[in-house]
Formats: sequence, C-alpha cells, structure tokens
Amino acid sequence: MKFWLGITLALLALAQSNGSIFERTFKRLHEEPEQPATQNRADIVQTLWIEQKLDHFDASETRTWQMRYMLNDALYKSGGPLFIYLGGEWEISSGRITGGHIYDMAKEHNGLLAYTEHRYYGQSKPLPDLSNENIKYLTVNQSLADLAYFIDTIKSTHEGLADSKVIIVGGSYSATMVTWFKKVYPDKVAGGWASSAPLLAKLNFVEYKEVTGQSIEQMGGSDCYKRIENGIAEMETMFATKRGAEVKSLLKLCEPFDVYSDLDIWTLFSEISDIFAGVVQTHNAGQIEGVCQKIMSGSNDLTGVAGYLLDVFDESGAKCYDLSYDAIIGVLLNTAYTGNIMRQWIFQTCNEFGWYQTSGSSAQPFGTKFPVTLYTTMCADIYGSQYSNAFTTNQISTTNAYFGGLSPGVENVYLTHGQLDPWRAMGIQDADQATVIPEYAHCKDFNSISSSDTAEMKASKERIAELVREWVK
Repeated sequence: MKFWLGITLALLALAQSNGSIFERTFKRLHEEPEQPATQNRADIVQTLWIEQKLDHFDASETRTWQMRYMLNDALYKSGGPLFIYLGGEWEISSGRITGGHIYDMAKEHNGLLAYTEHRYYGQSKPLPDLSNENIKYLTVNQSLADLAYFIDTIKSTHEGLADSKVIIVGGSYSATMVTWFKKVYPDKVAGGWASSAPLLAKLNFVEYKEVTGQSIEQMGGSDCYKRIENGIAEMETMFATKRGAEVKSLLKLCEPFDVYSDLDIWTLFSEISDIFAGVVQTHNAGQIEGVCQKIMSGSNDLTGVAGYLLDVFDESGAKCYDLSYDAIIGVLLNTAYTGNIMRQWIFQTCNEFGWYQTSGSSAQPFGTKFPVTLYTTMCADIYGSQYSNAFTTNQISTTNAYFGGLSPGVENVYLTHGQLDPWRAMGIQDADQATVIPEYAHCKDFNSISSSDTAEMKASKERIAELVREWVK
C-alpha cells in the first residue's frame, strides 16, 4: 500500500511542478520574449530596487512599494544614452540586457542598459496578495507612471545621466507600453522601438485566431489547416449528438468535466485553440511544420488532432486532464503570488483591454465553441459581478479614447510585427508607419544582426539602428 501511495504522491508532485495545462499554455503565450542567442557572459548585471507610489494619481494614498529593475553598465560611459527594456506580464531576467540588437546599439553609443519590471509581475509586488481589493492598482497608467518616475530618478541619481537621451524598447504588451508612454510622456524619451505591439483594445478579438489559422496554412500547408478544422468540427459534432463521453475518453478528460455543460465545452475548445496559438505565436523555423507533420501522421482527422493534443497534455504528468470551467476558475481565484500570472493578466483584460481571442469568425479552423461570453463570464466570476460585458466594453472604449487606438499620434516610435504573429491584427500595419517582417512570429527581431536573418529582418534591424543614431544626437 505504501508503495502505491508513494507512486501516487510522486505523480501528483510531478503534475503540480509542471503546472496545469492551463498554466503552461498561458505561460507560453505570455512569457518573456526569448533571450538573445548571443550573450556577453562577463557582464555583471545588478538587480536593484526603487521605491514607487502605490497610486500615482491619488495624493491621499501614501503607501509605497519596491519595484525591481536590472542594470548593466558594462558599456556605459558618462553622458551616454539610457536604453530601457520594459518588462511586461512576466518576470524579468538578466539575459535580456546582455545580448541582442539592443545591446549592440547600446555598445555603439556607450549606453547604460536597464530592464524594468512591471508592477504585480515577477518580484515586483506592490501589495502582499492579489485579492480583488489589492489588484485594482494593476493598470497600464500606473505602470507608465512607474516608468516616468524611474526615468526621472535614475537620471538624477546615476552619474553622467542627467542630460542623456532615453530610448525605450519593448515586446508584446511592453511594446504597447512603449507607444503609449511616448504619447503620455513625450518629452521623457527621445524614441522607442515597439516590437509586436497591440494598440487597439477590443472585446471580441476574432482576428487573432484568423491569423493563427492563416499562419498554420502558410507554413504547414492547407492539408494541415483542413485536418485541424475537420478534427475539431468532428469533436463539436460529437458533443452536439450526445457522444461527448467519447470525446471525454479520447482526450482523457477528468471526471469533473461535464459533457452537457456549455462552460466546460467552451473551456475545452478555448484551450485547444490556445495550444495551437502557442505553436504559431512562438514559431521558430520548422516549428509549425513539425506540429503539422505530427497531426498529418494520424490515420484520420480526429485521431490526428487528438493525438497531437494528447502529446501536449501529457507534459503535465497527470493521469487525466481537468479542462473543466471550474478547474480554470480555481486557478484564477488563487490570490497568492505563485509565479503563474494568469490572474494578473486576465484582470488587465477585464479592466482595460478585452483582447478575447474568440471563435466568433468562421475564417479560422478552431470551431465555434469559445464565444466572447466565456471570457466575460470569467471576468465576473473571478473579480466580481461588476466586471460585466457592459463594464469591460466601456473600459475598452475608455482605453482607446485615451491612447488613440490605431491612431496614437506619437513620433519617434519604430513599430515592427512578424507577419505570422496573430497579435499584429491589433497593431498598426500600414507600411508607411510600421514594418511587417515576412515569415516571422511574435517578438522575433531582438537578436543581433546575423547571417541567418532574412533580407527583410536585416533591413528592419538596420533601420532601427539608423533611427537610434538620429534620436541620440
């Protein structure tokens, strides 16, 4: 008996250490952009802290907290510019400022490299937990004010920086922050580089899964696209014709999953679509193609798709997979800082951005079973009944009115997108204002210029280097 108990406990520990399927998929979609391939290991990166106001916009709120940042002064000479990489919804790490194209530009200009951590992520914890009362200070405007104070403080306290030009750089949500910071605090920075920045807040972001499908078809072939579409459609039909138990068995779903519950079915198909989105959004050469090869090796559409999904599910180390609505809500109701950033990021979407990547378009292969209602129901169930569809819709309108949506009206911000990246649909793609780099995915342009770059990638990196030379004069 003790032997079997030991095995059970070991398997449980493995599942917990690996994280739930929800957590692992979410992390893949929201992790720190991958580290530059070339690193200067001899550089000493300091980890430092700066005191920030909890609420920059309420004079009566006197509480403060410690924001973490990292500093690399290996290249710095007094009077050189300050290059700041902005942290987004992830934990910062030193490799971001010890290599890559930003590092190369700092080297050219004898610059100081900094990396700021966003409030409520990583080790930057304004309050002891993530309760509904405490999480309300997690807004983009508060984080932009954190950055403004950081710039003022480091320029006034770091030797030789008082008159230096400031360049800010970001990827994904932190690229959004680059653009919006330049709008709200235009005089604090000389210029910015925003890679893969969504700028239009939108409740029903149907375009995300449309571009995901287009990228799968482009890189993996139309047969792969059709197999995914057909396999998922077959699962939907099975649920609709009271054969849901067969899907439950096929995908090894745990007993709590209710084959007659809309919320459980929506949660399952949302997760399936997000697994495919993770493949596309993080694509490096051969990645989409490799997944399509696995899917096409199945004997038919259903087994091809299910076989691939089970391979992904198996990474959790569990005997069965709890993909019920209650399971994801259970994760999101945990108010402790655990390293899982789902509760923080989803709060930001409910409160400011939307960006719910739904099945509301037929021009995508992931079916019809993850409507916007799933996500707005989650907002209310997690953060309180006031977070209704109408509330979030109003908040999104406020965000777009304040920051300008796809017309932010900023100068000296270089915008880049990977053509395969589903997020580009919420960004500026006009060739006069932004550079879209063919066959690259999300935040893939931070490496040093190299022989492996396509001509378009190399040209884009050379363009930002030229702009920085102008901005730091």
